[in-house]
Amino acid sequence: MSDLYMKTLSEIAALIQSGEVKVADAVKDCLDRIEATEPEVKALISVVGDEAMKQADAMDAEGPDAAKPLWGVPIVLKDLLATKGIKTTCASKILEDFVPFYDGTAVAKLREAGAVIVGKANMDEFAMGSSTENSAFFQTGNPWDTDRVPGGSSGGSGATVAAGQCFAALGTDTGGSIRLPASFCGIVGLKPTYGRVSRFGLVAYGSSLDQIGPMTRSVEDAARVLQVIAGHDPKDSTSVDVEVPDYLAALGRENLDGVTVGLPEEYWGEGLDAEVEAACRAAVAKMEELGAKTVPVKLSLTDYAIATYYIIAMAEASSNLSRFDGVRFGHRNKDAEELIDMYTSSRTEGFGDEVQRRIIMGTYVLSSGYYDAYYNKAAKVRRLLREDFDKAFEQCDLIAGPVCPTTAFKAGEKADPLQMYLMDIFTISCNLAGLPGMSLPVGLGKDSGMPVGLQFMGPAFCEADMLGVAECLERNMDSMPMAKL
Repeated sequence: MSDLYMKTLSEIAALIQSGEVKVADAVKDCLDRIEATEPEVKALISVVGDEAMKQADAMDAEGPDAAKPLWGVPIVLKDLLATKGIKTTCASKILEDFVPFYDGTAVAKLREAGAVIVGKANMDEFAMGSSTENSAFFQTGNPWDTDRVPGGSSGGSGATVAAGQCFAALGTDTGGSIRLPASFCGIVGLKPTYGRVSRFGLVAYGSSLDQIGPMTRSVEDAARVLQVIAGHDPKDSTSVDVEVPDYLAALGRENLDGVTVGLPEEYWGEGLDAEVEAACRAAVAKMEELGAKTVPVKLSLTDYAIATYYIIAMAEASSNLSRFDGVRFGHRNKDAEELIDMYTSSRTEGFGDEVQRRIIMGTYVLSSGYYDAYYNKAAKVRRLLREDFDKAFEQCDLIAGPVCPTTAFKAGEKADPLQMYLMDIFTISCNLAGLPGMSLPVGLGKDSGMPVGLQFMGPAFCEADMLGVAECLERNMDSMPMAKL
């Protein structure tokens, strides 16, 4: 194994395009790194090494293609994105052997751009969790400290990038599931505006909340991947037909003059660990040094976001997961003698505890007599949350705050589901409002030595502006080292 795996996506893509590095060498280096680190990290459910090497050899025989921006770059996908001929399990026993016959749109766009898929990443089952402890197969460790969690639900995607097993990964974010593992693993994670990236081929958890986004080692890398996967898709009714800007052109700002950053008091108060606050405050001070103006803003409904989110998300989950009934695909109990027994036993055996918990809660809030009391009221609060953001953005261009109140916690530490749900307190509102958000690593906690992420949130479709500000800050701060495994 060489040191190619330590390069950023932008660096390795340039080396491959110039002919200095062969695709096969880049792919082999990642596969060697996977072999060396997987016993500890356990980030991947599937590794498709033979197929990746065959593709790499074929690409080297053709030569670099300048029209394909990710030509030869090894990438990992969260295991709820449909991949033709490669298992897509959603980290669930109910889909343990499911192999799609098509690629999701985001996956197809990566392939068209020349990316080489080397594996599928572990996750919380059906994206339901904040730690990747809910996978039906195994727990993933944080590359910085494998006794700690990598965050979730895209924990495998975060860990595989942080461990140097690939140059980028796709995750999905329903309530913070890209930003939280990005923060815990010390990488960049971007959740685009709802509708910016096609959801076709994504196994849905919360249909009105889910978004696919990149997880990378630098802001520039995130911009490159987003440039490829963004855009309208007629196959997805929630995809928005809005022009995709040149995200790379937004990078390279000399300073942050003219940028106003809102600091929501609800994100900087009680319950925030001192080491997280210190790292995030230092990053805000650096932004001010670079010319940004900071102003206090109010997101007064933040305390209601958790309850609102879990009512809406669980209601949508109960509907989306009803298709997994043992009839058309997925796990089926072959000993059941009657139809109702087959449904019950197949779903009981196929779904884990957290998934069953959320299906039951979702069915309850949608049931007769409770719909108005819970779901309908949550939908009204969701609209008010969006209005909260609209008012805040009248005073600022972007909002900044911690991604999470803590750094990565130890596996098993948050055994109470309610404790786990509170990990998403700073990220959930962004999904409810359909707005873009991202996590930028801004240092290590003084006590834990674990990465800390600063979150940016902005108005709909402002990803270019957000990337430009984040890249300027990133360039003017100490670079985040790779996890030492």
